[in-house]
Amino acid sequence: MSSETPNRGGRAGEDAEVAVQIDPATFEKTQSLTDIAHRISVHDVITFPWFRPIDTISPTHTVGKGRTNLTLIASDIMQTDTTGTPYASFTYRPTPSGGPGVSVHFTPGDYGATAVGDYVVTFVIATNGSVNLTVGGFAGGTTPTGLGARTVNGNVAVVVGLKHVPPTQVTYASIQQTGGAGWQWYRTVIEYPPLILQL
Repeated sequence: MSSETPNRGGRAGEDAEVAVQIDPATFEKTQSLTDIAHRISVHDVITFPWFRPIDTISPTHTVGKGRTNLTLIASDIMQTDTTGTPYASFTYRPTPSGGPGVSVHFTPGDYGATAVGDYVVTFVIATNGSVNLTVGGFAGGTTPTGLGARTVNGNVAVVVGLKHVPPTQVTYASIQQTGGAGWQWYRTVIEYPPLILQL
C-alpha cells in the first residue's frame, strides 16, 4: 500500500489499515467561501479568535464541551490507533435510520457564545468511488445552508452553514449515506465562517 494512495476498497474490516496522513486543506469543499462567508462592516463587533476552529470532533475526540458530541451510524470500524490519520469507515447498507452516517451536535454557549452567531460545520471524508449522501442540519429558527441530496467522490469536505444560532440552541449537522461506494470519515470541524470586510 502506497502512503499516497491508501487502500480504500470494499468493507473496512476486510481492508488493510488506512495508514496515511490527510491534509484537509486539499479536500474539495461542497460550498464556496462566498456561500458561507459572514459579511461585516467596519462598525460590527468581531468575535476573536474567529480564524481558529471552535472544536474538532474526530475518532480520538468524540465529545466536546457541554452537549457537543459525535454519533456514528452503522460504521464498519473506527480505527484510532493507526499510524496514519484516525478514521471511521462505512459501507452502504440500509439501517432503520436510513443508512450509515455521521452526526455532530453543537451548542455555541458551551464554548462561551453569548449572542446569536453563525457557524460552519465541515465533515472531512474520503470516498472509494461515488457516494450518495443526504446532508442534514438544524440551527433553531433558520434553515442551514448546504442541506439536501449530494453525490461526492474522492477527498471531500462536506460543509453545512448554521445561521443566526442562539447561544443556548442545541444544533446538529449530519451526513447519511443513501447509496454508493465505501467511505471514510476523518473529522468534523466546527468554526466561525470566514469574514468579508465591507467598507
